[in-house]
Amino acid sequence: IDGWSNKSVVTEFILLGLSSSQELQVFLFFVFSVFYGAAVLGNILIILTVITDSHLHSPMYFLLSNLSFIDVCQATFATPKMIADFLNEHKAITFQGCMSQIFFLHVFGGSEMVLLVAMAYDRYIAICKPLHYMTIMSRKVCTVLEGVSWAIGTIHSASHLAFTVNLPFCGPNKVDNFFCDLPLVIKLACLDTYILEILVLTNSGLLSLICFLLLLISYTIILATVHRQASGGTSKALSTLSAHITVVVLFFGPLIFIYIWPFESFPIDKFISVRFTVFTPLLNPIIYTLRNKDVKEAIMKLRNQHMGSKRVF
Repeated sequence: IDGWSNKSVVTEFILLGLSSSQELQVFLFFVFSVFYGAAVLGNILIILTVITDSHLHSPMYFLLSNLSFIDVCQATFATPKMIADFLNEHKAITFQGCMSQIFFLHVFGGSEMVLLVAMAYDRYIAICKPLHYMTIMSRKVCTVLEGVSWAIGTIHSASHLAFTVNLPFCGPNKVDNFFCDLPLVIKLACLDTYILEILVLTNSGLLSLICFLLLLISYTIILATVHRQASGGTSKALSTLSAHITVVVLFFGPLIFIYIWPFESFPIDKFISVRFTVFTPLLNPIIYTLRNKDVKEAIMKLRNQHMGSKRVF
């Protein structure tokens, strides 16, 4: 590996971005600025609402606020650079900056997958074992679930970066995306990358598959339980569940596409990258707040308090 790193002469990568048309780039600059601002503000609003409203101090909303925090990070690791690059002719990123993007993408992506499983487990306990809910889903358990999601995300990402950072990059440095996407960067290395591509695919694919199967099993059991109970609380449970399932489908849908055609470049790959980094962090607060009466009421209360304090001053 040391021999490889000595051959690396690439100090920066050129990001080809989403389009080469100057007019389209100016248009995209304004569009993505709005989307990014909405995603960050929407998720921060959810975090503040959960913190300030005592009615939302429950395991479900604790996990939801953590999802919002990951979404803020997910939206921020590459999108501001993409927005700035729409106005730059030379879209370059340093070698260290590129490796950082790869690291953060997989930390936040891996953490979010595990957190979605934790949220499914929370709903399973709430619906299938309601009498034991507060005992099982204690503050300690919630903190452990949050810690585990970040730990798995970090280990998953570090295992990718361990070999990528030492690859010999000695010539081609153009990445056909708006951020350093791991498969595209690996392809630029000056050696046969077939084994590495398989390792990357196995690492990410295995984590995605395990999380997806756990989610599938959890929601199947929950839906079967809700169907069997058919009581007054069923509609509320189904409403909460549909929000969770929608987020899971939106998150894992693009990932399934990526793993069906690994390491093949398609025009839709850039669309999937945009969805993952910009649209998914924006959709999560929309889905959870529009479908959730408690969160909507808490946001209204927060707004009224803010307006009231403004009138006092």
